[in-house]
Amino acid sequence: MTFAAKGQDMEYSSKKTRVAARCLHCGDHIEYGRTDRKFCSDECRFTHHNEEMRLSRAFRRRILSLLSSNYEILDELYRAGVTSIDMTDLMAAGFVPRVVTSCMRSGSHDEFGCFDIKYRMSATRVYSISKIQNVSLNLQAGNVRKKDR
Repeated sequence: MTFAAKGQDMEYSSKKTRVAARCLHCGDHIEYGRTDRKFCSDECRFTHHNEEMRLSRAFRRRILSLLSSNYEILDELYRAGVTSIDMTDLMAAGFVPRVVTSCMRSGSHDEFGCFDIKYRMSATRVYSISKIQNVSLNLQAGNVRKKDR
């Protein structure tokens, strides 16, 4: 934008031209409004954000489903007294090794967790399957209200 002086009058002229932006949802050109608009209409904006939320919820549901399946497999092994199992057998049962709720370094080993079950994993085996004791007590202690302290 420039101001050009002509005598005592000021003339305003805009040299800025709008680059035709495209709507993120439908791809149409955005011809009017602010230069940083991302959507051509409220309908496109609502639809775009609703679709993003739907995909996000579907992703979370899929991860929770895999975690639940892993937990059921590990819990069944724990209840049967199995502390070590071959990875191919575990994967044949539906276990997905890359889906965990926790991972931490314990000495020279990586220790993984699926909710309250912890285990160690190598490329060919899952071993040291055990349950974390007193989880319910830890959860209840975290839920104490400030006025109860």
